[in-house]
This record gives sequence, C-alpha cells and structure tokens, in this order.
Amino acid sequence: MYLTQGLHRSAQINPDGVATIFGARRRSWAEVKDRVARFASALLALGLQRGDRVAVIAMNSDYYLETYYAVAWAGGVIVPGNVRWAVPEHIHAMQDSGARFLLVDKTFAGLVAPIAAACDLRMTIFIDDGAAPEGTVGIQALIENAEPVEDGCGEGDDLAGLFYTGGTTGRSKGVMLSHRSLISNFLCANAMVPYRDDPIFLHSPPMFHLADAAAIIGVTMVGGTHVIVPFFSPESVVKAIEETHATALVLVPTMFGMLRDHLATHPADLTSVLQIKYGASPISETLLRDAMAMFPNAEFLQAYGQTELSPCATILEPRFHKARADGKTWLRSAGRAIFGVEVKIVDEAMKECAYGQVGEITVRSPGAMLGYWNQPELTRQTIVDGWLRSGDAGYMDDEGFVYLVDRVKDMIVSGGENVFSAEVENALSAHAAVAECAVIGVPDEKWGERVHAIVRLKGGASATPDDLIAHCKTLIAGYKCPRSAEIRSEPLPLSGAGKILKGELRKPYWEGLERRIG
Repeated sequence: MYLTQGLHRSAQINPDGVATIFGARRRSWAEVKDRVARFASALLALGLQRGDRVAVIAMNSDYYLETYYAVAWAGGVIVPGNVRWAVPEHIHAMQDSGARFLLVDKTFAGLVAPIAAACDLRMTIFIDDGAAPEGTVGIQALIENAEPVEDGCGEGDDLAGLFYTGGTTGRSKGVMLSHRSLISNFLCANAMVPYRDDPIFLHSPPMFHLADAAAIIGVTMVGGTHVIVPFFSPESVVKAIEETHATALVLVPTMFGMLRDHLATHPADLTSVLQIKYGASPISETLLRDAMAMFPNAEFLQAYGQTELSPCATILEPRFHKARADGKTWLRSAGRAIFGVEVKIVDEAMKECAYGQVGEITVRSPGAMLGYWNQPELTRQTIVDGWLRSGDAGYMDDEGFVYLVDRVKDMIVSGGENVFSAEVENALSAHAAVAECAVIGVPDEKWGERVHAIVRLKGGASATPDDLIAHCKTLIAGYKCPRSAEIRSEPLPLSGAGKILKGELRKPYWEGLERRIG
C-alpha cells in the first residue's frame, strides 16, 4: 500500500475526468498526475531526500492537494500545519519534526521570516497564484521547469505523514502515520459505507486536518472529483454545492448550525448532496434533524475516531439514523466498529468490561499510528499489546454500539478541534497575576464544548477575564484560548495528591446531560 496508488489508478481509468475544481480552475486526473510528477522532480532537485519532512501552512487549494501527492511521490513526509496556530506553535512543530522545507500560501507568507529565523530551512515554496514573495520560489515555475520523475513513493509501514495534535504536557505531539495506516483505514471505512458512484466531494474543513486529508485519499482512490473552497463559510459551501452539484461532504456540528442560520435567510438548493459524514464533537438530536431537513436527499453517517487511528474507528451507519419500531434511537451512539477494526472497552487493568459498563475505549486497527514522533515512552503508554488507548470513556451495548460518556484524557473538543487543557493552562500560568488555574470544557450550543478557564489570582494582583484571554492569544492558537473565564478568590479544590479536581469543577455545568463528548 502506498499513498500515490489512488492517483495512478484515477489517471489510468479516468484520465480526462475532472479531478479538482478550485474557483474557476479545473484540472483532469491526467493533468494532476503530470503536475505531481513534475513537482516531485523539483523537490528532489532542491535537495529533498527520502524521509525528509515537508511542512505545509496554507489554506485549502488544488495546490495543497497536489502537495500531498508530490511530497509522497518524492519519498518525503508531509507535515501539515494547523492554520489556526500561533507563530510559536508553528515553530515548535517545525523544530520538533526537523522539517527542512516549508510550503506557504499568500495568507501565511508573513510566517516565513520568523520561522526561517528559528529553524534550519533549506527552501520555502509559495503554493499560490501570483508572484512568489521574496525568499520563496513559486510552485508554478517549479512545475513548468521540471521534467516528470518516476514515482519514488514509500510504501507499507514507511512514514507518510506527521500530523500534530494537542499535547497533554502543553506541547503538540507528532502522530506518525504510515502509508499502510492511511490507505487501510479508508478501505475499511469505505467497505462499510461506500462513496456513491463518481462522488463530487466538497472540501470545506481544513486540509491539514486528518478528517479532510482522509477524504483527499479516499476520493482520489475512487476517481471522484475534488471541489475545494479555501475555508468553511456557509456562503462558500452553499455556492459551491449549487455550482458544482457536489454529492458528498464532511461537516462538524458547528458547521451544521452555521448553515442552518444562513439558509434561514438565504434559501438554496442542496438536493445534489447524497452523503454527509459528520463527527468530532457532540450534536443534539434537534440539530441533526435540522441538518437532515437541509439536505433532504443525503444519507448521514457519524464517524468516531482520532488522528492516531488514521482516523476512523466506528461508524453510525445511515440505516441507524432512523427510529426503531420500539421507539429506541441510536442517535446518541457513535456507531459500531468499522470493518477490519476491533473495539474493546477496558478497565484500568486493561481487562474487558461487561456490556453497559463504562471504561476506556481501546482500538486495534490496521490504521493505528506507528507512534508519537520522538516520544517512545508516550507511545508505549498509548499502545498496549497492540491496542491503542483512546483516552475516551464509554460503554458498549449488547449490539456492539459504542456510547461516549467522558474523557479519560483531559481534552476538550471545541468546534471539531482538539484542545488539551494543559496547553491552555501553561499559557494562563505565564501571566504574572495568575496563582493557579484550571481549564475545562463546558457545554456550548454553537461549539459543542467551550474552553472555560477558572483562575485564582496572586495576592494583590489584578486581571480581568478579558485580560487573561488576550494574554493567551499571544501564545497559543485562538481556538485553544478560553472563550469564557471566571476569577475565584478561594483556592481550587484539590485531591489528596494535590491535583486540582476538575471533575468537581465540571460537575455544575454538565449535570443532567447524558453525553459529554463527541
């Protein structure tokens, strides 16, 4: 198994078919394959060696899709950067991964100077239209001046990508995904709920995120069409669906809510959409039913997983989005294990729990990561006897449906993005007025969960919640920063071991809610 396999197949069986649509620009599969081969050739000429890491910080585009395949074709390892990170977070990922090549678009051209000052870069490439900024070389010139090179893609357990996720210690960690893990996870999930024939897939979630990267791989494997918008907005998504008759897309619950609000005053024809995959954060039954009404011809499937699983572990199939004869609903479930994947609920000793008993969700999958980059001890703690510990608490019923209850790891999912509280607490603690702090997830109608900070100030110090939030924005990505904060005068509750009891802090917010995570 190797990442460029789907590209070769699509160019072979559908050479003249539309591969990518980005604005007014359309490219065929034969054209995309040729461009990828030339871009890979240029990367090699610039000194890329097998296994070298190539960082990408850019909005969605057809260039970004070509980059995924060109880096693999040249034998490199792609390192997608979160476009919402602050500069120090980008620098950490660059330094940690050892990336020598940086690819940026016009939105992030301003990052080149600070990253270059902190990192040992060989080359910076501009993957956008127009003239390349000073200190960069343009992708179009590279492709036009290069001759195609034979495919040198890795395969099997060779490292294909480093996908950085939030860290429990306050630093993002690089998830190592192989060619085998990425391809096999798509095959397992697609066997359970296949893409419709000749899918026209709309990419609106960010391409750095594995939920969308998996769709790049999958739609390419089946020879469909990639419709790409730079970023999600209700206006751009509705416009793209109406203009291209898109048939498939991935959304998170927050996006459903934004689309619902937009369509209330701007009606649109979304009947071309036949399949919608959703997940990443909690969704209410009311919002899900509203989404079904917005897309009347679409089958809905919920996916649960994480980056470490490439990313899918379970799917709630379309047939389970309907009410049972006995009135029971499956909509609170995250579905059942996809084909080729095993899911088990275990206790602290890794012993399997009985049906209905809450424990940690563990997964054995061909899509499991190779491990965390440069973190062997954390890898050993996470993968135990071949089972990947998800950090999520849940239970399984006697039909194999998995129900998510809470998190073992101290993580918040807000608007589909993972936020580890330690990252936010580190940022808060850097404020001179903060004596102690705790960051928790609290229910939020729009975001699913909201990052909430509880802070006690040092004696004689002063700071407002707005001051603390503004301080965090100078150190970490905006989506990680608290959306709300409270300042308490009394010490935060502690366990016998001296740890802050976040369960006690969360309890008033979540009381009465059955499901606390997505």
